[in-house]
Amino acid sequence: MAQASIKSYDTNETEIQFDPGMDDSLKPKTDAGRTVGPLAYMFMWIGDGVNLGNMTLGASIIVAGMATLNIFQTIAAAIVAIGIISTIFALNDRLGYREGVPYVVQLRMSFGIKGTVISSLLRAIPAIVWYGVQSWIGGTALNEIMKIVTGGTFDHVAICFVALQLVQIVLSMFGFHAVKWVETLASVVIMLALVYVFGILLTSHSTAIAENWVHAKGSWGLPFFGMIMVLLGNYAGIFVSAADYSRELKTGMSDAKRGSLYFMPITVAYGFVIIIGAMLAAATGITNPAKAIPSVIDNSFISLGVSAFIVIGVVATNMVANIIPPAYVITLLTKLKYKASVTVTGLLALCAFPWVLVQESSAKGLNVFILTYSAFLGPIVSILLVDYYILRKQKVNVADLYKADGPFAGFNPAAVIAMLIGAGAAFIEVDLAWIIGLVVAGIAYILLNKFAFKGSKFKEGTIFEK
Repeated sequence: MAQASIKSYDTNETEIQFDPGMDDSLKPKTDAGRTVGPLAYMFMWIGDGVNLGNMTLGASIIVAGMATLNIFQTIAAAIVAIGIISTIFALNDRLGYREGVPYVVQLRMSFGIKGTVISSLLRAIPAIVWYGVQSWIGGTALNEIMKIVTGGTFDHVAICFVALQLVQIVLSMFGFHAVKWVETLASVVIMLALVYVFGILLTSHSTAIAENWVHAKGSWGLPFFGMIMVLLGNYAGIFVSAADYSRELKTGMSDAKRGSLYFMPITVAYGFVIIIGAMLAAATGITNPAKAIPSVIDNSFISLGVSAFIVIGVVATNMVANIIPPAYVITLLTKLKYKASVTVTGLLALCAFPWVLVQESSAKGLNVFILTYSAFLGPIVSILLVDYYILRKQKVNVADLYKADGPFAGFNPAAVIAMLIGAGAAFIEVDLAWIIGLVVAGIAYILLNKFAFKGSKFKEGTIFEK
């Protein structure tokens, strides 16, 4: 077996033996290999937040011209969701930040090497679908550009979708080096574009927005809490794999500072985009923002620029949220190299039928999709947090995570059963799926570890070890 010496967060050297053929992308990041500073990290989350998929969630508040939430309820739901998102991020990124391991290796701590197959796919599949959704929206915007440039002679969204996907596959082959510069550029450009769109909506469409959204009755009941779950569920796949991002961040930062690197940019970007999405839908009745934005701007040159900004935002979002995590999963399960894995990820996204999910008639269907997969991701993140903070007291032997015949070999039945119990409970009330799954799975995991599976090797190093 090949051997490598890596340096952990506390600078203690640990000798790790890797499986033959394991790609370097799955091995722990050394201090020297971490190239993302605090400012670039914040830009990364701004670039991820200012995307058209998030805007579609804001637009979904308007159904058949009627708002399910008014402006105050929408803002309150966004603030609550962003606060929870930032907290979960800061808690779940710690193992990746301290030890440099990716999410698919972190999963072994709780689910075991074989159990990781199931739990990692539950993260990868929604990311691939979102990859396709984002790319279709970007393809729609690229088609708007081509129509303006060609005077209307070119009008083929499908061709633009495929072309954009090919560009993203090439960019993603450069890994986090490409992510840094793409996100920095996109975060600045897109925010400026959205500020302009926000100004247009306020000055030219304020009456329709006030009538259809601001003064709507809305609800502080299930629709309000359901929207919080939707906004949470939209990030469920990202913060469950927080280690994939924190392992790229330069070492030496406190937990509190790292938490602020999530809260501030996500509040600015995600919150702003949700509000604009709701305003666009209230003003135009169109839930696809790539079509709604050009419809509120009469100047073709400005429409061209806005559409270009949309395309950049799509690429930026996919680079962070929807390419790297599933690529790591494919690398782990197939032994493919990283570049081959990102290519497969991009091709699978082509087959996700995203054009169905972004139709006006499908806006609520997109919410159901988010709530459904978050019913599984809530339990997964709960199990990871309970295991790391409560059962193991933040003490994990990283070398053991890479041993094929070590204490994390096989699968942990307690984790798999707790995940299924949590997901089953979540489906009792789909609108609150994430929080129900999170709470039930966490409790079930503790009880199963305490009372079941006597002698399980997964109890070694935990408070239930005998």
